[in-house]
Amino acid sequence: MKNVLVIEDNRDNLNLITYALKRSGYGVIAAGTGEEGVALALRERPYFIIVDINLPGIDGLETTRRIRTSEIDDTIPIVAITSCAMLGDRERILAAGCNGYFEKPIDPLTIVEQIHAAIGVKP
Repeated sequence: MKNVLVIEDNRDNLNLITYALKRSGYGVIAAGTGEEGVALALRERPYFIIVDINLPGIDGLETTRRIRTSEIDDTIPIVAITSCAMLGDRERILAAGCNGYFEKPIDPLTIVEQIHAAIGVKP
């Protein structure tokens, strides 16, 4: 089973994306802060990473930057799922190193398929 790292501090959002990922056959590793997410990414080397942008401590942009400047570099896709929907947010998120961007709320029945399309994974 391939594991996905989900960096999300909101329990309801974490439960929703976890449901969608497990329904698609993934294992889920969860982190509630950006710092914890960076450490888990380095230790666990997940298949891909989902990151919220508004996190306690370092935000999702800095979390992504730290992962991208580590030995992981760009070997693991990172997808932002966030409520950031202002003009320029998408560009800022992609410039930080994310491979894809989705706005909340997500549809748990289609989000994994959308993530696969964004990062070029064939299910």
